[in-house]
Amino acid sequence: MPILALGVSYRRARVELLERLSFVADDLPKAYRALVDEAEINEAVILSTCNRVEVYAGVGSYHAGFLALKRVLTESREVAPEELAEPLYSHYEDDAAEHLFEVAAGLDSMVLGEPQILSQVREAFRAAEAEGTVGPLVSALFRGAIRTGKRARSETAIGAAPDTMVRAGVDLAERSLGGLAGRSALVVGAGGMADLAARRLRERSVGHLRILNRSVEPARRLAARTGGEPGGLDVLAAAIARADVVVSSTGAAGLVVSEADVRRALRAKPDAARVFLLDLAVPRDVDPAVASLPGVDLADIDDLKRAVEPGPGAARTEIDAARGIVGEEVRRFTAWRRAARLAPLIEALRARGVEARDAEHARLAGRLSGLDAEERAAVEALVEGVVAKLLHRPIARLKQVSGPGEGDALARALAELFDIPFRPGA
Repeated sequence: MPILALGVSYRRARVELLERLSFVADDLPKAYRALVDEAEINEAVILSTCNRVEVYAGVGSYHAGFLALKRVLTESREVAPEELAEPLYSHYEDDAAEHLFEVAAGLDSMVLGEPQILSQVREAFRAAEAEGTVGPLVSALFRGAIRTGKRARSETAIGAAPDTMVRAGVDLAERSLGGLAGRSALVVGAGGMADLAARRLRERSVGHLRILNRSVEPARRLAARTGGEPGGLDVLAAAIARADVVVSSTGAAGLVVSEADVRRALRAKPDAARVFLLDLAVPRDVDPAVASLPGVDLADIDDLKRAVEPGPGAARTEIDAARGIVGEEVRRFTAWRRAARLAPLIEALRARGVEARDAEHARLAGRLSGLDAEERAAVEALVEGVVAKLLHRPIARLKQVSGPGEGDALARALAELFDIPFRPGA
């Protein structure tokens, strides 16, 4: 069964389109039912983040699978097919695995190595499991992706890039405000970057720390880890008014902190008060217009990238190392697929061997009646050894070659010779 990935991402799609295509938890049951109702789709996982919407599926064929996935995507999100003409992309077979593994490793993120994407891949897989749309193929694909993401972060320094940028942002805040000790801080968001920001602010001895998020429960969890006060976005304007430093990283598709919010907050502050806003979100959370307000300093991801830009050789080394891990894991996944694909044929070949052995034992039973137990066992072992040797080379060769191509040709030949029903493309 081939693997097909279909999707759109920040690389080619407008934010507005990504927002319309994105799935929230309540959308998933209906979307998964629509996917499995398609005859061409056998297994599927939906990966939906603020920067990408992708569906990974086991399909009957490329073209029919492409049309089925596109149909579900456009109909379930009420998007006209022509709107996807330019941004829609697909990856097939090993290319689909390589793409997902790169995504999980943080190699395809707007912020290289960003921490949240790996947990998003994991959660997408769990959600599909809960909906019953994961089979052996897609399960192995996503387990491989999660393993790749973990290895990339533990065996290379690619995962250090987000933390380096957060530290640089906190440094800017410290310089802007003349120190952070005892200052009031606000973190908007509760994902990976927000977690990093809250911890780095605590390291600089901020005083009161508030964590706000659209869903309050994640804010509670982050606040519990960092000694903060949780809340929802309904109190955002008031929280900004009480904060000296505001860090925002929500993953929302639109602006979260408006110029009007900050203007109102400034009116509630003493005349000489300053506020530093650090926008870690992609796309941006904070209206760039706030930078023109008196007493406001604003830094965003682009500013931080310039501040921490490594030498091209250093960055390239880590990227190449992470891509090397991706390559290893793709080969591992391909080897698993090859073994799984040929396993029924190998099992059937061995069964034919057992049949031949048993038939010979039965045919010779009358002639061997005069032998004692030891002699009979020797003859039986001889027959079994001959059968095993005859099957050893074709089975070993099957395990070595990969299809399509030579592997398919050999599989078809062996299946025909041994009268075994087998479809290599299955």
